[in-house]
Amino acid sequence: MEQSLPTIASINTSYGRGHLGLPEQSQTFGAKKAISDVRRTFCLFVTFDLLFVSLLWIIELNTKDGIQRNLEEEILNYDFKTSFFDIFSLAVFRFLVLLLAYALMRLRHWWVIAVTTLITSSFLIIKVILSIQFQTRGAFGYVLPIISFVLAWLETWFLDFKVLIQEAEDERLYRTAQRACVHTPILYPSGVSEGQFYSPPESFAGSDDELEDEGIGRRAVTPQEKEYVRQGREAMKVMEQVMAQEAYWKLEKENDNSDAVYTFEIPYHGKNFIVKAFMQCSAELIYQELILQPEKLAIWNRTVTMCQVLQRVDDNTLITYDICAGAAGGVVSPRDFVNVRRIERRKEMYISSGVSTIHDSRPPVNKYIRGENGPGGFVVVKSPRNPRVCTLFWILNTDLKGRLPRYLIHQSLAATMFEFIAHLRQRIVDVGEARHQ
Repeated sequence: MEQSLPTIASINTSYGRGHLGLPEQSQTFGAKKAISDVRRTFCLFVTFDLLFVSLLWIIELNTKDGIQRNLEEEILNYDFKTSFFDIFSLAVFRFLVLLLAYALMRLRHWWVIAVTTLITSSFLIIKVILSIQFQTRGAFGYVLPIISFVLAWLETWFLDFKVLIQEAEDERLYRTAQRACVHTPILYPSGVSEGQFYSPPESFAGSDDELEDEGIGRRAVTPQEKEYVRQGREAMKVMEQVMAQEAYWKLEKENDNSDAVYTFEIPYHGKNFIVKAFMQCSAELIYQELILQPEKLAIWNRTVTMCQVLQRVDDNTLITYDICAGAAGGVVSPRDFVNVRRIERRKEMYISSGVSTIHDSRPPVNKYIRGENGPGGFVVVKSPRNPRVCTLFWILNTDLKGRLPRYLIHQSLAATMFEFIAHLRQRIVDVGEARHQ
């Protein structure tokens, strides 16, 4: 990026939590929870299993003969074909074994719950087959074994597809953060960019001095405006670091136009999706159509239904309100975002960075799910040999919120990025034809 960049770890340790919405562990990666939130939820569900089965059993006992008489009949005079005491005992067995394994011993393997589910399923199937006298109890006679069977398999699904996967992901990010903070040397701090920032009146490149000294045109005045500028500058630093690590990007998908989507993990920010596309036009044209005119995105970009500039903080910083169209055939509903954007013009590239923020004029509404963007944006790199071509990078780090499967979100984001590039190419063609008329 034409200059030495600080490491991701050194950038993140300087952030306050309120700036970019970082998780708590970004301030101290050593403070790990004794038990994860998702594992605690699993333990609560196991407890619910026991209480729910117990409640159903008590309801079954509370007949005209009375609970005491029925307890004696089911426990003291236990009969495999007629008693429900064994189903209650199975729930106690699951409760004790699973809490011992996953709450006290904190195992990270599925074999314990596999054993409990196998024993529960086998026992219930045999009991239902042999206990023909259940028919005398009516429909309620089958409720307890069915509920017990379903709860056992729900516990298995939750542990295998939620608890273990989420904890493995958290552990991987934690170790990545440790390596970044402990083993990576801190490089030289960011210097002054060689070019100039874009602004309506041209301004010189900013520095790390006071925000009031930045530029010669419009300046941030209020504390809130200065905070917006700070957020934009910090998002720019993170995005620069992503660009500097291109050798470590992981290729995910590639289309027929040789556009490629990569992924890259950043400590505390999670997975970034990066699309790299070779554009048959000048970098200045992309800069004008994509970066300088966000209000016109909805005209040619079908993945966005609205982009409104809420506030122009200074010559390089603005606040936008964006509504993204639904994706994945309507499975992913439209989301809205409030972003702070920072625009810089440099010698060999144009950069537009952004990150989610809060603005009084656009609070969350019930119509849309409010998404949250991590540091990301656009980088347009000029070709050193041919001014009529350029390379476009789009770094996307977003949390769509809502209860969506992670694999579905990832597939949707990659498809949306390819679709965006196709719309941009069509826009370039339309602009070129309009200029020749």
